[in-house]
Amino acid sequence: MKLSRRLIPDVTTLQAFECAARHGSFTQAAHELNLTQSAVSRQIKDLEEQIGVLLFERVRQRVVLSEDGRRFLPEVRKLLHQTEETMLRAMATASSEHSLSLATLPTFGSRWLTPRLPGFLAQYPGTVLNIASRSEPFDFDEENFDLAIHYGQPVWARAACSYLCGEVILPVASPALLESWRLADPKDLERAPLLHLATRPKLWAQWFELTGASAETAYRGNRFDQFSMVIEAALAGLGFALVPLYLIEQEIAGGRLAVVFDRPMQTENSYYLVVPEGKLENPLSQAFRAWIVGQVR
Repeated sequence: MKLSRRLIPDVTTLQAFECAARHGSFTQAAHELNLTQSAVSRQIKDLEEQIGVLLFERVRQRVVLSEDGRRFLPEVRKLLHQTEETMLRAMATASSEHSLSLATLPTFGSRWLTPRLPGFLAQYPGTVLNIASRSEPFDFDEENFDLAIHYGQPVWARAACSYLCGEVILPVASPALLESWRLADPKDLERAPLLHLATRPKLWAQWFELTGASAETAYRGNRFDQFSMVIEAALAGLGFALVPLYLIEQEIAGGRLAVVFDRPMQTENSYYLVVPEGKLENPLSQAFRAWIVGQVR
C-alpha cells in the first residue's frame, strides 16, 4: 500500500511537540532545540492543522497538553525512539560486512550468552551484533529482530521455534548462610528465608512437593522480577534461591554459591530459538542457530 506523504509528519515537528510537552513551555523547548520561540510555535500550529486537533491549551504563562495532546504524546515518543534506534543501528553496522539482531531473555543473555559470544564472532569476523532484552514474545513485524531466545512453549506468531534445551533448577545459597542454617533435610527449608522469582511464583511450592516438604510455607520471602536479582540476593545472603544451574556456573565454580540439596527439578517449559518466517533462510541466522545449539550441547 502506498503511503500518503500528507500523513507523514516531519520528525523535527514531532521533536518540537515532545519537547514543548515535556517542558510545558514553547520558550524552553526552543532553547533546548536551538530554535526561536516563534519557530516552535509555528511547528506546533502546523502539526495541529495537519491532524485536525488542538494539542495545547494556554494556562496563564504556560502551555498545557490538551486531552488529545496527552493521547498523542506516548505515540510520538515511541516513534521518535524508534527513529533514533533505526539511525543508531544503521550507523553501527555501516562499516560491517554482516549484522545480526537478537532479542534475548535478560539473565540468559547477560550470564550465559554474552560470555560465549567471542567464540561466535571469532568464527564470523566482521559481524556486528545488536542484542536487546525481551522477557515476553513480541511482534517481529514491529520490532526488527532476526532471532529471539524464548523460554516457554514452542508457540510464537508468524515465527518458527527450534528447541535449544530444557531447564533444571536447584536450591542454592551463599556458603555463609548455608553454614548458619545447617540444613539436614529439604523439609528444613520450610522455615528458612526463601527468594522468589516474581514471574514464576510457584517454583518453591513445586520443589517442596517434589521433595516431600510442605508447600504451605513455600510462598514466604522476598520477590524479584529477574533471575539476575535473585542470584545477587542469594550472593548477599538474603535467602535460599531456586536457580537454573547454567546461570550460576561461575558462582558455583568460585565457591560463592553452593548447592543446598542435590535434588534437581525439571521445569515444564524449555528454551527455544525463534526465527521470524521472513528470515528463515538468512545465512547468518542459520549460522547462529548451529553455533548456539553446539554451545548448549
